Amino acid sequence: MSNIAAKAISTLFAIALGFLATSTMANTDNAAIAERIKPVGSVCVEGDDCGGASAAPAAAGGARSAADLYTTKCAACHTSGVLGAPKFGTSEWTDRAAGKGLDTLVNNAINGINAMPPRGTCADCSDDEIKSLVEYMVDSAK
Repeated sequence: MSNIAAKAISTLFAIALGFLATSTMANTDNAAIAERIKPVGSVCVEGDDCGGASAAPAAAGGARSAADLYTTKCAACHTSGVLGAPKFGTSEWTDRAAGKGLDTLVNNAINGINAMPPRGTCADCSDDEIKSLVEYMVDSAK
């Protein structure tokens, strides 16, 4: 290929690239861009006026029983005693309640202790539900 042909092809390519860039830039409208990148939703904090929307109640479906919560949230560790968890229905619970007191056991369950993370596996449990769970496990040993 001759030197003139190579220059002609390069020039045509540059012109085509220029037209493409110009037409792309001409089709960009700031309002259209803003519409494409706008947030999908927003966060409504309780107590703020969010256009009449109300947050779902924390315990939808009513109160949960300690027995149901134990079965779904606690049994995995407290049935078998994983990593030293006191086993359900054993004297370990009465010994702990007598030695530390119920308030300390509840505080440990809320804040975590040893291998147990805060709230165990019940991150959506309220403090009152955690207290009822601890009482349920202590009562299981009596």
